[in-house]
Amino acid sequence: MLTAETQRAQRISAHSNNSVCPSRQRRKTAGSVNELTQEVIGAAIEVHQALGPGLLESAYEECLCRELELRQVPFERQVALPLSYKGVQLKYGYRVDVLVDERVVVEIKALDHLLPIHEAQLLTYLRLGKWKVGLIVNFNVPVLKEGIRRRVLGLKEQ
Repeated sequence: MLTAETQRAQRISAHSNNSVCPSRQRRKTAGSVNELTQEVIGAAIEVHQALGPGLLESAYEECLCRELELRQVPFERQVALPLSYKGVQLKYGYRVDVLVDERVVVEIKALDHLLPIHEAQLLTYLRLGKWKVGLIVNFNVPVLKEGIRRRVLGLKEQ
């Protein structure tokens, strides 16, 4: 029989830095990046409808990842984003909350309102990671569509 603390440690270990969805091996999303962002937004709406506003970002991240897993959408959590300056690798790198199908960065927030710095942060992550599309999902709103921002950096889709 496992103690509550042991179970908690196992859960944390299972979803530690850079954890990958088990469905990653089952399905690689073949659709366009627009279809992929629609899938992520649909998953976020499902989470928001079930939980509503008022929780911590970590809770929403856990639940969003579970919803993506159920939908068999591949993702990675807490993806390290290295930062170097003039040839020196800085030990204070950043982490992307969720990277979906190696194409869409998802930054999860639980704030009263988004500020321009949050969008600047997302655009910086896109630039540093050489990704094209990112979403900010702020769960601390009455209606989730008010809390979603989609940003694109140099995307050319056919």
